[in-house]
Amino acid sequence: MQKLILTAAIAALSATGAQAATIYEAKGLSYQLKGDFQLQLRKDLGSNQKLDAEFDDLELKNRVEYVLSDDLKAFGQLDFGFKDAAEDKGTVSSVDFAGTSTKTRQVGSKLEEAYLGLDFGGVRVAVGKMDFASDEFGVEQAYETKTDEDRFDAQGTNGDDVIRVDGQLGQFDLVASYELEAKNESSSNGEYLDLYVATEVAGIELGAAYQTKTPTPGASSENTWGLSAMFDTGVAKLGADYSSSDLNGNDIDQLNLVAMVPVAATTTVALGMTRIDDDSAADKVNEWYANVTYKFPAQKNVSLFAEIADTDENNVSLGYLAGMRLKF
Repeated sequence: MQKLILTAAIAALSATGAQAATIYEAKGLSYQLKGDFQLQLRKDLGSNQKLDAEFDDLELKNRVEYVLSDDLKAFGQLDFGFKDAAEDKGTVSSVDFAGTSTKTRQVGSKLEEAYLGLDFGGVRVAVGKMDFASDEFGVEQAYETKTDEDRFDAQGTNGDDVIRVDGQLGQFDLVASYELEAKNESSSNGEYLDLYVATEVAGIELGAAYQTKTPTPGASSENTWGLSAMFDTGVAKLGADYSSSDLNGNDIDQLNLVAMVPVAATTTVALGMTRIDDDSAADKVNEWYANVTYKFPAQKNVSLFAEIADTDENNVSLGYLAGMRLKF
């Protein structure tokens, strides 16, 4: 759930970072594998919650890239998540030919992303199942929250029929995505158009995003916009974002504030709060969280963390967790 404003716009379609393990590389072809494994001992924020062992991430990312010329590459990515299967949540039911019985079977994995694209050097174009441009928005640094990360997260930030373009224009990182209506399919995610832009001015990382969503054919559009900023004071990183949705005349506004303090070379503390103002609700919702992350000096991709969180909603008790994460 952790995002950084400026660098995230490039990361989503550039999964060939230093953390990836190169499995094969020869004659202009490279195959890389990335992993993100995270296990939490967690009592969810809410009412009547019990301590449980939860996989927040249990994911493998496969990426293939071909060099076609000096300024052109072809790439494809296939990501699988296994956390539902690990927690016995990944099941599907089927009915026999007579229609009289139902069989349940375990699903071994869930397809998270699947796309193909071309990299023209400064511009990358991809088509398939992936995140929208608006998924790059936000400064929230919680491991788990009861509320949505921001209004884009509440509206949806990924789809199955996505056309996405990532590029740079001077000092600006630009991302645009379009989720096709795909009404010829048995199920449709709706139609989305998302835009995201990020830059840095005087040491302040700035981001802006916009989304227009048509939930079903012929329905009125739902519009969301947001602004964010992150500033490194040298002692702490301070961030804020504001996002707002117009859902057919019902306005929902959300404010996120966060401070990230490196208390040691290996340890960072994050303090944050979220405030949601929904015109249709009687009261505003406020949520706060505090977490600490320790990265082992010998291996920065191995970390331990802990977090507490609470809201001012009625009949909601404190949530807490502790966990471990391995990445490569």
